[in-house]
Amino acid sequence: MKKLYLATVLLCLGYILNAQTLGYNDVGVLFSKENITGTARYNAMSGAFGALGGDLSAMEINPAGAAVFLKSEFAISLNNRNTKTMAGFYGNNTQFENDFTNLSQAGGVFVFRGYGNNSAWSNIALGFNYSIANDFENFWIAEGNSGFAPLTDFYDNNPVVYVNAENQYFENFTDGKNGKYSFTFAAQHNDNLYLGAAINTYDIEYFQRTLTEEYNNDGNGNKLDVSSRQELLTYGNGVSFNFGAILKPNENLRLGLAYQSPVWYTLSEDFVEFDEDVFMNDVLFATEYSGVNAFDYKLRTPSKLTGSFAYIFGSNGLVSVDYSYKNYSNIKLSNASFISENQAFGTDLESVGELRIGTEWRFDNFSLRGGYHFENSPYKNALDSDNLEGFSLGAGYKFRGGKLDFAYQKSGYTAPYNFYPQSNQVDAAELDFNHSTFTATLTLSL
Repeated sequence: MKKLYLATVLLCLGYILNAQTLGYNDVGVLFSKENITGTARYNAMSGAFGALGGDLSAMEINPAGAAVFLKSEFAISLNNRNTKTMAGFYGNNTQFENDFTNLSQAGGVFVFRGYGNNSAWSNIALGFNYSIANDFENFWIAEGNSGFAPLTDFYDNNPVVYVNAENQYFENFTDGKNGKYSFTFAAQHNDNLYLGAAINTYDIEYFQRTLTEEYNNDGNGNKLDVSSRQELLTYGNGVSFNFGAILKPNENLRLGLAYQSPVWYTLSEDFVEFDEDVFMNDVLFATEYSGVNAFDYKLRTPSKLTGSFAYIFGSNGLVSVDYSYKNYSNIKLSNASFISENQAFGTDLESVGELRIGTEWRFDNFSLRGGYHFENSPYKNALDSDNLEGFSLGAGYKFRGGKLDFAYQKSGYTAPYNFYPQSNQVDAAELDFNHSTFTATLTLSL
């Protein structure tokens, strides 16, 4: 009879607590995003470099920008990200603050000028750059009382319904990052056209650990509490390519156009489906562990098209605008039966636009910079607050043989997280994310 009771509780839990970790659809969206993470100059202008070039991180947006360099150089960047997460659940708000420091960028470009005496190709550039396309590190807790207590005791054929929900507690820890490695070739034709192409490889690792706890009673002094854990480790590699062009109609105007292919990922996952403890009147009654389940699959992210415009005010300053288009409904999972997931990409997701605006003003060896960034949420039913919006500021100092740059970025958005996905009786937690990132870059001319 005890086994029957345990099976009944675990069956109930499997329905209620299934998929605390991200499902394949959410992982597909998460792995399709790339943040503005590069050199301090690039970050300070919110990544609006598609028509400018001349920056190692700009090569990832438009590889033609590598040919804008006048001389070879090397750059390395460190950043510190502060993330504040506010989790709201049935009127109860909890806030957590975390700090993370990373080597966010490193790379170099080699410039070969004057290619041939009579050649129209006056500048050849070979570039390599590493950056963090996406950083998954974070921790937050949601806690509250939905009033929904679904657990029932069938022990000894005397059912006790735990109708009183005392509290629900959810803990989410994520770690890992998506490292991007870009290999770029670019050339300048005459004085007004720059062309470039790049191969990008990705090294991705995402880890998530969740904990869900239920506290319930029957109103007669009997308590039934449940603790359920899940772990998901996803790791693998990806590859993509991009190419682009920058046109200089005159000394002041720059126009850019770039295409980035989908990223083709080959992924593996290790998944602990459940690790559960059941307590009756504060005494451990049962425990169950699913073990680790391994699985391999493939993911194709959407491609991206970026159009850019920049106006140069001589040696005094510049204004730059990038607009990118990406259709998230084109995400596709394969190498297994993903019929419902791929249908969900088409029905739940849509194409989005991303706007980046940046400016820079020079005062002798000093530079001041600023930027604005806006990106729509890819979910069709998203709230306006789910859109990502942010600004950036920065400054730089140029010295003989190199330069030192600093940037500050601030961005925020909201998102729901449903840790009872199989139950329509419990609302999702509402998450409010606010990121502040400080970046420092040292650039040396070679």
